[in-house]
Amino acid sequence: MTVRRRAGGLVEVGLPAWLFVPAAAGALFVIAPLMAILARIDWANFLPLISSESSRAALFLSVKTATASTGVCVLLGVPMALVLARGQFPGRSVLRSLVLLPLVLPPVVGGIALLYTFGRQGLLGHQLEVLGIRIAFSTAAVVLAQSFVSLPFLVVSLEGALRTAGAGYDRVAATLGAGPSTVLRTVTLPLVLPGLMSGAVLAFARSLGEFGATLTFAGSLQGVTRTLPLEIYLQRETDADAAVALSLLLIVVAALIVVASASRRLAGPW
Repeated sequence: MTVRRRAGGLVEVGLPAWLFVPAAAGALFVIAPLMAILARIDWANFLPLISSESSRAALFLSVKTATASTGVCVLLGVPMALVLARGQFPGRSVLRSLVLLPLVLPPVVGGIALLYTFGRQGLLGHQLEVLGIRIAFSTAAVVLAQSFVSLPFLVVSLEGALRTAGAGYDRVAATLGAGPSTVLRTVTLPLVLPGLMSGAVLAFARSLGEFGATLTFAGSLQGVTRTLPLEIYLQRETDADAAVALSLLLIVVAALIVVASASRRLAGPW
């Protein structure tokens, strides 16, 4: 470990040299599979492979449903994060644990849970079926599956931003006569907007890559429920080159989303 003295008497403590070895191993563990995909790409036929009718339909459906599920996450996640961060009521820690449960659940378990909730014979699906509303194995099922697994990402991000920002400005606004809704609209939400944007971007990225819950709850119908991850899985059995090309496409899109999220987080005040 190195210790350096800087101007003004400040001491800068360096990292132990041995720490870089496992750090490099971890970076290699993540980067090596990505390099393997790049090495496996059939570059001469890359564009035809990712521009087939089924690939384009899957990509369009993925973007459309991920956008819709992100909207659902914002609509439901913002109030949830506010209640968890600022609310005072019995069982708040239990509620937080339940809200964050999809983060650790296997996606296929989430899909089964959704199927037994919104399926034809499910907890709510039976009543919806009587009204002529069928959700399972439809595009709406894809949106619900993506929302189920993505919602915790937005809640965690926004709740952390709310706790970091504190309630000082809210109290000042309330002291000046602003009502709760006015404080929320003019002070709280603008203050944590970077956190909300980061959470929304992460939710979109998670929705875009969702596979297990979607397959279990929505199936794989081309143009209806077959998103890009499902298309990659199917192509792996019939056309390995197409599967690898589509995998690279999904990696590039995900990387752009992660970079955009990181840039927003570094640029915006918390």
